[in-house]
Amino acid sequence: MEPVTLAAIILIGGIVIGLALGVPVAVAMGVPSALAIVVLLGWEAAGVTSAQRLFAASNSFALLAIPFFILAGGLMNTGGIAQRLIDLAQVLAGRLPASLAQTTVVANAMFGAVSGASVASAAAVGSVLSPPMRKAGYDPAFSAAVNAVASPAGMLIPPSNTFIIYSLVSSTSVAALFMAGIGPGLLWALVCIIMVAVYARKHPELGGGQRPTLGQAAKVFLRAIPSLLMIVIVIGGILSGYFTATESSVIAVLYSLALGLIQKTLPVRALPSITLEAAKTTAIVMLLIGVSGILAWVLSFAQVPALIADALLGLTDNTFVILILIMVILLLAGTVMDPTPAILIFTPIFLPIIIELGIDPIHFGTMMVFNMCLGNISPPVGNNLFVAARVAKVRIEPMIAKTMPFFWALTAALFIVAFVPELSMWLPTVMGLTGP
Repeated sequence: MEPVTLAAIILIGGIVIGLALGVPVAVAMGVPSALAIVVLLGWEAAGVTSAQRLFAASNSFALLAIPFFILAGGLMNTGGIAQRLIDLAQVLAGRLPASLAQTTVVANAMFGAVSGASVASAAAVGSVLSPPMRKAGYDPAFSAAVNAVASPAGMLIPPSNTFIIYSLVSSTSVAALFMAGIGPGLLWALVCIIMVAVYARKHPELGGGQRPTLGQAAKVFLRAIPSLLMIVIVIGGILSGYFTATESSVIAVLYSLALGLIQKTLPVRALPSITLEAAKTTAIVMLLIGVSGILAWVLSFAQVPALIADALLGLTDNTFVILILIMVILLLAGTVMDPTPAILIFTPIFLPIIIELGIDPIHFGTMMVFNMCLGNISPPVGNNLFVAARVAKVRIEPMIAKTMPFFWALTAALFIVAFVPELSMWLPTVMGLTGP
């Protein structure tokens, strides 16, 4: 057997077996990649090459944005920003059917847009809204399900660490990806709102809330303005050229820290634990990125992307069919993998096919992240499911049953994102962030 063929078998087979056995993702990616290099180059060269690729993948200025955005999310989650945004969401959604559930959707979209972290959003919004929803007579499993399915909107609405990782792997513009994610992110929230309204028709006892007076609404809006301004500062600064996406992450940390301290909602004694948690999360992400550098080198050397591209294009030259096949693969991968490793593994494989089909990599990035958002709410791995269940203090099994109607509706929305590229590409094109 040719060394290249054997290396490809070891690589793909090792990753599949490792994930199936529940081995940590970094190990499941790293060990088969290193063994494949041994087959290709020998033991001595394998050690040197693995170390070089791991360092090269991690040695990127753009990656500095990830720990800072993670830290900013932690500061916001602890500093009371979530409560102000939830209050605003309640004003905006208070007259809709099943108003508290609609508030959960709107609050997740807003807090996710500020923090860029879907898990943090599920934890923050769920901890505030689960008790009043239970008191108002909502099925606790349904309340947790709404929180779980609404929170991934923060992975699409900027700023988004997931888009930063995709940008690194695909060599695309972070600013263009941020703008491209707004349309799909709003579509995600809209689908959730519609599904809650459908549920409310079958449960008329969950009527709309009371309309706030103009004075009450104005007061809530004024309290939320400082929190909302962070989105304007971060995204506006990137688009205007005042600072890069990496520098904007530092601005986000300083702004959220200053806001929490000025408003006296962020205890100084909590800063060490917030920083430690951000460091732990960053370490996990950076290890995955470093190991993905080894994986990407082996994939390229063994010509795995070219082989897969030839196989898919050999089956059909129909762009519609190929996109469906890719989405099905990503959906299946999302049920067993977190977004970061999935993007690091599959982007180098599918991007050459996408470019061959004439699809813009920015558009494909929104499709991929939308897929990963679905993975976040699909068993058995979906982190948001477990966080929402824990916060609402319900068992995961009945909550999953309530989640599935949302999941299928959002899967249908994925097809809109895939086959209506204008939804993703209109805004970055109008802003001149895409090529000619």
